Amino acid sequence: MTTISSASAAFTGNDPENRLFGPVPDVTGQSGYETDHPARVGFFTDTSVCIGCKACEVACKEWNTLPMDDSHGVRDVIGLSGMSYDNTGQLGANSWRHVAFIEQSRAVDLPMPTFGRPGDDRRGSGPSVAEGENDGSLAAGQQSSVLNAEALSEFDPQTGQSGTDKQIRWLMSSDVCKHCTHAGCLDVCPTGALFRTEFGTVVVQGDICNGCGYCVPACPYGVIDQRKDDGRVFKCTMCYDRLTDGLQPACATACPTQSIQFGNLDELQARADARLATLKSQGVETARLYGRDEDDGVGGAGAFFLLLDEPEVYGLPPDPVVTTRDLPSMWRAAAAGAAMIAGVVISSFLGRRP
Repeated sequence: MTTISSASAAFTGNDPENRLFGPVPDVTGQSGYETDHPARVGFFTDTSVCIGCKACEVACKEWNTLPMDDSHGVRDVIGLSGMSYDNTGQLGANSWRHVAFIEQSRAVDLPMPTFGRPGDDRRGSGPSVAEGENDGSLAAGQQSSVLNAEALSEFDPQTGQSGTDKQIRWLMSSDVCKHCTHAGCLDVCPTGALFRTEFGTVVVQGDICNGCGYCVPACPYGVIDQRKDDGRVFKCTMCYDRLTDGLQPACATACPTQSIQFGNLDELQARADARLATLKSQGVETARLYGRDEDDGVGGAGAFFLLLDEPEVYGLPPDPVVTTRDLPSMWRAAAAGAAMIAGVVISSFLGRRP
């Protein structure tokens, strides 16, 4: 008989090495599933091809019948966040997908000509420009070097080669629950409302959640959230009901550019590595994978991303660490402290004179 536990394998005896962080060869098997369980699945989000259409947000809300809310999580309210075109604001109990819009701009140095006789700032029309005597003037050749694509390519290698539209760029990314290898939310849940599925994902059972909220601060990404009306927590389930019927999640199905890719996690990781290598070869030096490293603080994520800038730019923690990682050392320190106190108390009694 298969026994599925909602806690990590380190707490159930299925992992004798008591791994609370780092790589796990088979996180699904360690949760109690038989060896013939399905392969672990996940999301690979390639932000370099995201167009910010929010089709994933709409598909997620429609399939999971999530209520409408504003950027502050207030239900049944249409509100403008004031943050560019992003009115979702953040992930929450009612928004399991969030497309971030990040507008970046760079001031381009365009030296202006000095005051003088009309035509003095043109090439060959005055001795001050032709002979370089006026340091504040700009020759046509200098202006061309500032405006051409090569001079601006360091800021945004993703856009075209026209050079005229490279002062501003948009970074768009569809954020979602990371379905961590070591899920702090799952480990701290006292009721078993959170559990690891046979696909390696982490799901909340709303009918079992008692609203204690322990899982909210346990998430290093700030993903899981409580509904204000009843206190229960909700987050992305990676469309568990669709997976059991052989379908892919609604968000990946709706994505028109394949920015959100769903499939076998090992295959997605290989695909992401190849995509990163391609972008690097094309000169996109700022490209990086986030959540791909199995040696990070959560043992690698089931939903990882290809970013074009630092994680902080997208509102992601640069070095996430599962909050239960230090539990063994904390218990050892507590036990050592208790033993020391007990020793002091015993010695005080034994040292008394009769």
